[in-house]
Amino acid sequence: MKIDPYLHAALLLHGAGKEISESGILAVVKSAGVEADSARAKVLAEALKGVNFEDVLKAASAPVAVAAAPVAAAEAKKEEKKEDEGKKEEAAAEGLASLFG
Repeated sequence: MKIDPYLHAALLLHGAGKEISESGILAVVKSAGVEADSARAKVLAEALKGVNFEDVLKAASAPVAVAAAPVAAAEAKKEEKKEDEGKKEEAAAEGLASLFG
């Protein structure tokens, strides 16, 4: 999966509290050692005008939280299964002990 350096530049500028502009995107992309395309930077800067990044980032992180819930449930089931197996082993050991006790 190829990650777009122009989008990363926009996120970096946003995170730094800077205006997301053509010149800002170009500066970040160039500093990363990528051959910069001013037309691409201009189109992206125009497309991102008025975008509320906080809302976009919250929406993007929501699936991660939702996906984490089944993983946690699966882990809990594994632990529960281990406990059940441990109880079965204890009961078997007690049964054997009663034979020889």
